Amino acid sequence: MGSVSEDWREQRERGSPVLVRLMLRLALGLGRRPARLLLYPITLYFLLTGRTARDASRHFLRRVYGRAPKAGELFAHLHTFAAVILDRVFFLSGRSQRMDVRFHGIEQLERFIDAGRGCLLLGAHLGSFDALRALAVARGDLGLKVLMYPQHNAFITRLLEELNPGVGKTVIPLGGIDTLLQVQSALEGGAPVAMLGDRLGESRKWVACPFFDDTARFPSGPMQMAAALQAPVVLFFGIYRGGNRYDVHFELLGEEITLPPENRKAGLKRWTERYVERLEHYARVAPYNWFNFYDFWQDQTPGV
Repeated sequence: MGSVSEDWREQRERGSPVLVRLMLRLALGLGRRPARLLLYPITLYFLLTGRTARDASRHFLRRVYGRAPKAGELFAHLHTFAAVILDRVFFLSGRSQRMDVRFHGIEQLERFIDAGRGCLLLGAHLGSFDALRALAVARGDLGLKVLMYPQHNAFITRLLEELNPGVGKTVIPLGGIDTLLQVQSALEGGAPVAMLGDRLGESRKWVACPFFDDTARFPSGPMQMAAALQAPVVLFFGIYRGGNRYDVHFELLGEEITLPPENRKAGLKRWTERYVERLEHYARVAPYNWFNFYDFWQDQTPGV
């Protein structure tokens, strides 16, 4: 059985690049409402033909509901994903004025920003990562940086950079020889650095954590980075509520992540489990926002 990281990285972008480009151009040309009408036939197509995503949705929703999900629930799950992907275009192109983005617990982040102190923002593939950019628009002094693997989904990444060339300047590539130095520089400059903590990266270092009455593997990298840089960690989850509404929740995970030298494994597990507990909470509250469409639960052996 392949690793989780291999499973999600090996999923290739589906659909013709020409068709995707045409749809996004139509979305920007016609507006969000007409473009959203296109999501219904697109969602139906992927529900009927996308066995991997359909099976993953069924597997996850069964864990949430304790029963087999109905066809309409599978459709709603995939439609929510399509809607968030479409809205990504509007967030990144600077056309999000009509979005109703509500921030909850924003004081947990603002106190670091106002003090000129950088922090790590830790999210997940749950809802919209790009709704966070609405805060960057509202506060021009935010200086948000984003940790990501730009080589994954390269076509979509290139297309979005065409829509907003400034997006590329906010990205710190993961896996680079100077990644940690770039993050340290951003934090010292008072900038928040956002990353996602639910998928294994190329290092394949992970922690086994309880998740939906089972055990799943989560990367140990975010907590190791926070501990090495002595950076506070604020959780964020951008939940899509339907229509044009997003609720972005912020929660303080820790002012400082400490890993006892005598037992780093226990420290990593403790901090990662706190993150996973909050991830499960929001995934139960808004299950259609869960966007890991692959087998998330696999055989577990302690990895750190």
